[in-house]
Amino acid sequence: MKTQEGSILLEGLIAIVIFSMGILALVGMQANAIGQTSDSKYRSDASFLANRIIGQIWVNRTAIASYECDPCSSTNGNNDTKQWVADMTTGANALPGAAASIDVVGTTQVIVTVRWQPPRATAHNHIATAFISNPS
Repeated sequence: MKTQEGSILLEGLIAIVIFSMGILALVGMQANAIGQTSDSKYRSDASFLANRIIGQIWVNRTAIASYECDPCSSTNGNNDTKQWVADMTTGANALPGAAASIDVVGTTQVIVTVRWQPPRATAHNHIATAFISNPS
């Protein structure tokens, strides 16, 4: 039985290595899940912000041309777009590295583009197109 001395110790070490690899895999999956959750929140916020400005344009559709700005900032556009940009960059739904543009095509089509740059990731865009009917 001299040939099997220390085999229990070796089996224990192998079990610890396998267990440690499993724990490291779980930690890696958790980090990935957190990153995906953040990305999902940014996408949701971008969609909300685009739909919000489209809603404001719909309410004030007689002045649809005043909403056009490319790029939108706190110094160009009308009061609605200035507030929208402020909320996009500093509000509860703030996006990292946010930028936006609103293009008015003709008298009824609006294209809203929201861009953001998450930390340590590539830039993202959300483009929403809406057709705003003229008031009768």
